[in-house]
Amino acid sequence: MVPQTVATAMPLPDAISDLFGLGDLGLIGQAITAFVAAFLIANVLLVMAAFAGPWGKRKIFADFSDRYAITEHGPWGLFIIPAAAIQLMSKELIVPKGVDRPAWDIAPIIMVFSAIFGFAVIPMGSGIHLADPEVGLLFAFAIASLSTLGMMIAGYASDNKFALMGGLRATAQNIAYEIPLIVTGASVILYTGSLQMSEIVAVQAETLVQLGPISIPAWFAFVNPFAFVLFLAAGMAEVGRNPFDVPEAPTEIVAGYQTEYSSIYFVLVYLSEFLHIFLAGAIMATLFLGGPAGPGPAALGIVWFLAKVVAFFLLTQWFRTAMPRVRIDQLIEIGWKGLLVLSFANLLLTAGIVGVFFA
Repeated sequence: MVPQTVATAMPLPDAISDLFGLGDLGLIGQAITAFVAAFLIANVLLVMAAFAGPWGKRKIFADFSDRYAITEHGPWGLFIIPAAAIQLMSKELIVPKGVDRPAWDIAPIIMVFSAIFGFAVIPMGSGIHLADPEVGLLFAFAIASLSTLGMMIAGYASDNKFALMGGLRATAQNIAYEIPLIVTGASVILYTGSLQMSEIVAVQAETLVQLGPISIPAWFAFVNPFAFVLFLAAGMAEVGRNPFDVPEAPTEIVAGYQTEYSSIYFVLVYLSEFLHIFLAGAIMATLFLGGPAGPGPAALGIVWFLAKVVAFFLLTQWFRTAMPRVRIDQLIEIGWKGLLVLSFANLLLTAGIVGVFFA
């Protein structure tokens, strides 16, 4: 029997179809199973974001600053999660005079949608994979970039100078760092020869070095650590974490593009921040850390995948507490004059290595 891998695993909708015998319903059955699979994954992501936002973020920041954080709301303060959700959603939705509707209403939805939809092509292990198109990596980058559109719309439609400044900053920042991010990702494609996410993970399942009984996998973080560091830096800027959180910059522009949002709209904007952090961690894990690969049986793939995503989230919170914010002019200079040049240098170097040693 051939062991199941990410490349050979059955997509989650097909597994649900076989489990409930919906294959005979044709297109209707496919639509039902796709909806159920997407619903399950979206709810897992929302639960993770709920833990990360009201609870995890505060706990981590308190640990770094030697404080107790939340202690009074249930065990370990976990009841702050439903309490914060009820508090925010029960508040009045204040619509400032002069906002441009429906653009102002659509912007938070675009931000959340772009994050959740990006997970459609991410192989999470243990058979949890919605779709595996041949251009999966391109799809993930394209969908994730829609968040820039949402932030720009939010800033422009709010009829507020601070919100507009935040939207302009977000657009300038994402353009400056999205190019190095994609160019660095292209260096991985040179190794794999494919944009398909499952193929990228499958290539990394090979052994890079054998040290006695220890096998070091061919994760691209080990094969090309320079590209991994570049991708990490550009990813931090894409999700707007320190030292690159200038689109919000509370000490400068109140809250940036989200200044005029309240109640459920603020919840959507707030959730989108953490969902995009998870999406960035998922793409990084897939490209450089073997995706769901890890010790033990293949059934533990989803555990290792989530562990890598959570590790990236913890890293963003570490940076948030330990690194000062750069100025907007410094941020743009780092992107265009630093990371962009280094990413193209990495691409040329990778192309040379692949052409000489793997041709």
